[in-house]
Amino acid sequence: MSELIVPQSEIERQYRIAESLKPVITGKKACVITFGCQQNESDSERIAGALALCGYEITPKSEDADLIIINTCAVREHAEIRALSEAGQFKNRKESDRDLKIGMCGCMVQQSHRRQQIYKSYPYVDFVFGTDMHHRVPEMIETMLTAKKRFSFVSDEPHNEFGVVSEDMPILRESSYKAWVSAMYGCDNFCTYCVVPRARGRERSRSADKILYEVKGLVDQGYKDITLLGQNVNSYKGGCGFAELLDKAASFDGEYRVRFMTSHPKDASSELVDVMAYNPKVAKHFHLPVQSGSDRILKAMNRRYSRAQYIEKALEIKEKVPDAALTTDVICGFPGETDEDFDMTLSLVKEIGFDMIFTFIYSPRKDTPAEKMPQVPRADSNRRFAELSKVENDIAQKINESYIGKTVRVLSDGVNKNGAFCGRSTQNKIVTFDKFIEPGEFADVEITSAGGYALAGIIK
Repeated sequence: MSELIVPQSEIERQYRIAESLKPVITGKKACVITFGCQQNESDSERIAGALALCGYEITPKSEDADLIIINTCAVREHAEIRALSEAGQFKNRKESDRDLKIGMCGCMVQQSHRRQQIYKSYPYVDFVFGTDMHHRVPEMIETMLTAKKRFSFVSDEPHNEFGVVSEDMPILRESSYKAWVSAMYGCDNFCTYCVVPRARGRERSRSADKILYEVKGLVDQGYKDITLLGQNVNSYKGGCGFAELLDKAASFDGEYRVRFMTSHPKDASSELVDVMAYNPKVAKHFHLPVQSGSDRILKAMNRRYSRAQYIEKALEIKEKVPDAALTTDVICGFPGETDEDFDMTLSLVKEIGFDMIFTFIYSPRKDTPAEKMPQVPRADSNRRFAELSKVENDIAQKINESYIGKTVRVLSDGVNKNGAFCGRSTQNKIVTFDKFIEPGEFADVEITSAGGYALAGIIK
């Protein structure tokens, strides 16, 4: 898919545009507001990098900004409503400040019905752009300054330009010690409930050389926690398999960890588990979404694995990497789910014993096959959600209590919003401790107590 790589000449053109904008932009501020997944956070860092290249000062405060860009999510309706509500907050300000510019981007914008809604109901949004257009931010800013009407930078399937991969544009990272590194984009799985293949395009991978060059640069700069990202990261095909890429990314000199997400169970290879087992720099955390424990529902979801195959893979991880945390996603109330189907999910959860479950109530997505299936009453979905949460809370509590008396290596995040000193273990567990440690520094913590979703201890 080399034809989907943005030519270097186009990247150079964007740099020239950015340089020409600096005399006009310098002194102005921009704010990027992010909804959704880690890939969206990574995208926002690229958007911010391009804005800074044009001369903007990046600010976290929208009230100080001359330009506001809202990066949206479309995985669930609630995420879309939140993004639209956020845009609505700026209506009055826009009426009193005509120089304020507002843009929207991301997965929600990639959907034509949402773009139409923005066009009709949010006239104060000046421009929108798609998930494959981040490298053209300088061109958008140039257009924004000269256009007399609203504009759009969005390509729709089946246009062959949808889903481009761009390299060598600047990234303005929010953290000085944690970093997102995109390994691949898009998805070919077409789960019946999901809009990702339509919102982010088909799978395409960055070259291994580009990824490893980026990871080494981050390690050399002192980054300690690096996450390789992809909608289905272990189907990576950028010159090697994902297991080999992960092993190489975790083989540079220095103390750091490499994480990855998200994995699809059908593509989670034994080689990948082996790399986690033997490479000490690969974080001992495997996020493996199951979504349901019922074969009937898994088939309706088009997940392409069975309950037995999932359990076999989960138990392989637990056997080969006994100190690993295993987390998952579960959808409650998928169309057609019966109490018997849900009981199968409960029994799977009890059999495997997850460190954490991210539980969601099914949200219909427009133009997906599941939208047209018989829907489960909301009351039933809510009841199942509550029951699953209670079961998982008890399991998580017991797992975390097993850490009491052990010493874990923690990467400090400084002070949390509650004033506690905190960080994350290699299993990605939240750990609070008794002394301040500079953010981005490692410390050994002896665990003295445990809750369902956090550990606590003392610095050794």
